[in-house]
Amino acid sequence: MQKTILDRLEAQGLRVTEQRRTIARVIDAAEDHPDVEELHSRANALDPRISLATVYRTVKLLEEAGILERVEFGDGRARFEDSERAHHDHLIDMDTGEVIEFCDPEIEALQERIARRLGYRLEGHRLELLGRRLKS
Repeated sequence: MQKTILDRLEAQGLRVTEQRRTIARVIDAAEDHPDVEELHSRANALDPRISLATVYRTVKLLEEAGILERVEFGDGRARFEDSERAHHDHLIDMDTGEVIEFCDPEIEALQERIARRLGYRLEGHRLELLGRRLKS
């Protein structure tokens, strides 16, 4: 079972305040790719004492600890996701900004073959597809 953000924060010996605890719960519950402002809005709904600055500091701490991963989809906003989430790629709708997660075994195999052909062992990758919905 995957450890929660809070579990990993505590395992690294980082200080866990009530506000960090709330922010960690919000991140764990996220099924999308929130930016700091979205995280603040969600955390602030649970605890109105949480400031935007606190969320920025906490996200920076979690990113530096390797618990969160920054993702950028070309819209000028840094978004975040749990670094231990199962591997997936992203399709970004260029009209709405919607981010669709997917994993395709054929793409994964192709990337492995390309790396091997070029003399490498693939250690990881990020794939982001940009597209517009087809009109029917």
